[in-house]
Amino acid sequence: MQLVQAPDWQQLLNQLATAAAIHNPRGLPISFVPQTALPETMAYEAFISDTGLVPTRENLHDFFNALIWLSFPATKARLNALQAAELAKAGTLSGSGKPRGATRDAVTIFDENAALLVVREGATAQPLVAALRGHQWQSAFVQQRALFGNEAEVWLFGHALIEKLVRPYKAITAHTLVVSAPDDFFSWSDAVKRNWIDEHVATLLATEGCSIGQLTPLPVLGVPGWAENQDDEFYADTSVFRPKRAV
Repeated sequence: MQLVQAPDWQQLLNQLATAAAIHNPRGLPISFVPQTALPETMAYEAFISDTGLVPTRENLHDFFNALIWLSFPATKARLNALQAAELAKAGTLSGSGKPRGATRDAVTIFDENAALLVVREGATAQPLVAALRGHQWQSAFVQQRALFGNEAEVWLFGHALIEKLVRPYKAITAHTLVVSAPDDFFSWSDAVKRNWIDEHVATLLATEGCSIGQLTPLPVLGVPGWAENQDDEFYADTSVFRPKRAV
């Protein structure tokens, strides 16, 4: 509520970022600045990497991006490091005139549209993961409904995904990374959970990189409790809950 009511929300975001000592991959403090600070000849990601400054427009999309920086700073920094490394490999700071490549595409999709499915380590949640990866929606969302909240939690990460949910529609689909968590995770406070997720996902990205193959589709309003009237007819809508394509 404090942030929403702030007359200058970018200033308050910067105060929060400073208080939390949020920094970019080079250790420079993150600060949210007007979009006009971004040079025309420099890619957005390279600018953040070089300066710690995040160009931020007066819109919901960039507002949510800033909130994700505050919520998952290590993961955001790691994504920025991956983008900057790809730009350097391509020999460009502008990002123009060069193909984006698979890694930059995957990082952008993760940054914009990722959700994180956190599941308890061990065998209990593996049928749920298998059902989601196999697009077996009835199995995942109906037959294994009780696992959500007890053995599995969905956390939103992508700022474009969150923006879509301001005016939700049934077909909103996230690119989802499955994260295995220890038993204790499900008894922690939300703040402790968020910090653990942030550090764990940042480490995964550092060691395994980022690729589309790591992500699986998740119609987010199919998550139990995330929409009204989640009856059999709701999940029978194959325009949203699509079967997996035959290979």
